[in-house]
Amino acid sequence: MKVRKAVITAAGRDQRTLPLQTVVDREGIESSVLGLLVGEALSAGIEQVAVVVAPGDEDAYADVLGSTGRLGRDELCFITQDRPLGYGHAVYCANEFCGDEPFLHLVGDHLYVSQSEKSCAQQIVEVAEVQDCAVSSVQATRETQLPYYGTIGGRRVAGNRDLYEVETVIEKPTPTEAELRLIVPGLRAGHYLCFFGMHVLTPTVMSILEQQIADAKGETSVSLSGALAVLATREKYLALEEEARRYDVGVRYGLLIAQLALVLSGQDREEVLVRILELLAHRELSPSRR
Repeated sequence: MKVRKAVITAAGRDQRTLPLQTVVDREGIESSVLGLLVGEALSAGIEQVAVVVAPGDEDAYADVLGSTGRLGRDELCFITQDRPLGYGHAVYCANEFCGDEPFLHLVGDHLYVSQSEKSCAQQIVEVAEVQDCAVSSVQATRETQLPYYGTIGGRRVAGNRDLYEVETVIEKPTPTEAELRLIVPGLRAGHYLCFFGMHVLTPTVMSILEQQIADAKGETSVSLSGALAVLATREKYLALEEEARRYDVGVRYGLLIAQLALVLSGQDREEVLVRILELLAHRELSPSRR
């Protein structure tokens, strides 16, 4: 299997401006969140990128990406999610773009910092192509963060310390539900494998989403986690615990934390650390704290 296409979802009505925000990347260059996500996809050998956006956002997103000059007109397209029918529906909007091919999927409100020489996207695409199946990146996450993420249950693949066979997927489980159904042997107590915001998905996922959207009849939202739960019962589906961290820029202080993570893993690390120490020292010495 060869992964040539990527789909970035950025149509969430309460998060639509997040990918347009500016950060400084690991090389000290200013970039939009969306620009970094496109660069992430291209690092894995992706040839075509589709961005799913809310109605009226096409020009703003095109302007941001046009300034990068990294994609030609035939390599980038924008797809409108006309109605806010959920995350799964947003992914399905790219059905025609993907055709019968597997595709890399990234969410538009996360940034990724790899801790290895390979980018996060490169790691997951390589595993998906070798294993010839859908793969979701996951991260060991404290149970206090379960309300924010889809979570998987499964078992470690023999001979692989970071690869798991997915058996169960639950969207934003309660701690009690996670303890009953999502325990993965080998993880620290109180930790679960939550979605990383990056997947390689097969055409089967689009078929499942099509049926779930038809069943919903436009009356309820359709989640991607629901489709992935069905996928786990139909074909080989793996989860990869990457050497990386994900940062949700949509939560309180999320963009700040993501920015710090980027610069502290980049070429300006020492300079930024000095500035942070100076800031902390000034705070401790200020008259109001004596």
